[in-house]
Amino acid sequence: MADQPPIQAYGLACIRCGAAPVVHWTRRLTDDEFAAFTALEQARRDLETALADPQKPPPGFGPLPAESDNVRTIYACIDHAISLEAAALVHQKTCTAPPCNCAPEPAPEPEPGPMPTPLPDSWINA
Repeated sequence: MADQPPIQAYGLACIRCGAAPVVHWTRRLTDDEFAAFTALEQARRDLETALADPQKPPPGFGPLPAESDNVRTIYACIDHAISLEAAALVHQKTCTAPPCNCAPEPAPEPEPGPMPTPLPDSWINA
């Protein structure tokens, strides 16, 4: 029993060699992954509609998820890691990192902070 490698949770292993991960980043879903994801969501909606109480209004759903709303986490070990700056960005669905061969999406613009509260006139004109 001691000769066996430790069991890792599904998906939490380096995509190249299966070693324990030390870094992760995200990429967009491939066309096949996105098709499977939307099919699963549509099946869930169909089941919920079929099981709904016919004496109540039918369940309401928003639009199906868009490709830009979904990412997949990619894990890598120390030997196959990418830079911290690159890992902080969302990569294209064709990214085969490591090595990264795509142009990641730009980082989102930071949200502006709250405006400072103005000082009372008595503090300024003292």
